[in-house]
Amino acid sequence: MALNRRQFLIGAGGLAAAATTMGLAACAPGSSGGGSQGGGQGGATDLALAFWGNPTRNKNTQAEIDAFMKANPNLKISGQPGEFNTYWDKLATQTAGGNAPDIIQMDMNYISEYGTRGALLDLSSVDTSKFVKGTVDSGKINDKLVGINAGINTAVILANPKVFEKAKMNLPDDKTWTWDQMIEVGAEAASKAGVPFGVSALLNSDTLFGAFVRQHGKELFTPDGLGFEAAEAQAWYDLLVKGVKAKAFGTPEQMTEELAKPLDQSAIVVGTAAMQYQNSNQLLAVSNAAGQKIEMLRPPSLAGKATERKGWYKASMLWSASAKTKNPEAAIAWINWYANNPEAAGIDLAERGIPANAEVLAAVKSKFSPEQQVVAKFISDIKTEVGNTPIAPPPGGGTIAELLSRHGTDVIYGRTSSAEGAQKFVDELKSNLKS
Repeated sequence: MALNRRQFLIGAGGLAAAATTMGLAACAPGSSGGGSQGGGQGGATDLALAFWGNPTRNKNTQAEIDAFMKANPNLKISGQPGEFNTYWDKLATQTAGGNAPDIIQMDMNYISEYGTRGALLDLSSVDTSKFVKGTVDSGKINDKLVGINAGINTAVILANPKVFEKAKMNLPDDKTWTWDQMIEVGAEAASKAGVPFGVSALLNSDTLFGAFVRQHGKELFTPDGLGFEAAEAQAWYDLLVKGVKAKAFGTPEQMTEELAKPLDQSAIVVGTAAMQYQNSNQLLAVSNAAGQKIEMLRPPSLAGKATERKGWYKASMLWSASAKTKNPEAAIAWINWYANNPEAAGIDLAERGIPANAEVLAAVKSKFSPEQQVVAKFISDIKTEVGNTPIAPPPGGGTIAELLSRHGTDVIYGRTSSAEGAQKFVDELKSNLKS
């Protein structure tokens, strides 16, 4: 039976031991353990590059791979695109089996789980000297650099102008709206436009939940473990219930069905939602899939003040490499090229987020699409509204979105109270941190 992500986390002690005894030795050039197909004497070196994406990212990544191989004819990279929802179980299975991809697109929610277990290569030799201040540390686990920021983004609420036009409504003032006002606007837009969702994709939005928690003076995680309590989770679940009752968030059935849909079938794209939670770097992909201009809004705050919404600049994703790759120098060469070469940035532009390398950003910014120009301006405009970047979730913390959604589903269906659901969510998350 294939090993799933949860089984990987539970049994990762064995992985760590294996990485210590033989996997980390594979970091040296010419070593024999790991997941890549090493080329023979004078032959090409084969690398596997795994990433989750969308049609735009898939196309860009293949173009980047082709450009890199043209400049490095002795290196062959095979792209392995996937969907986010299945990516992590596959990666866990591969990693536990000792054959992880050489180059791994990594998420902040999972980097600690892999980084603390010896599964990721030390990337300290990658040049990060031109990175914007604060954008390197997101890839450090226990002071070891195991992930390179692939792009800067931030959580946003996307808005479909056609739905608002149909409802004969103006877009909300995102500098002054509160969570309750988001529900009010969503309910009115859904009703007047005749769509099921005023706001979609909130059920498993751990990033928005993180902002909500920060607005209550807490953090999702601290160096000592969980940084919030059941009270904050209950307040979030109460907000979801209020939105469902107001017919702003769709029915429980519609909300849960939406979780399984890929981006190109999501409610904001097909026009069944007035607004939807997303990350800023997805604006281009969503606009392309929708075939229209999509607007970007700040998430709400408790007090209706954008300067108090406690947002942050986050690594949209990171590049990591397997500690068991047979070709660590080649894997690092790709990551270094992606992070510091204007040619790479000229292909991806801002699809994975605004480039972290300030000089590279300056070199390619003029090539940004209109949507990416909007993202770049948005990232700049909110500079006074963002706080410190939260720490990466500790091992086990990457399950937060899954647990937030599962227990939240029980709450919105009325199978449990918000208080009981919140306590179960917190208790299970705490238990996972100890696994």
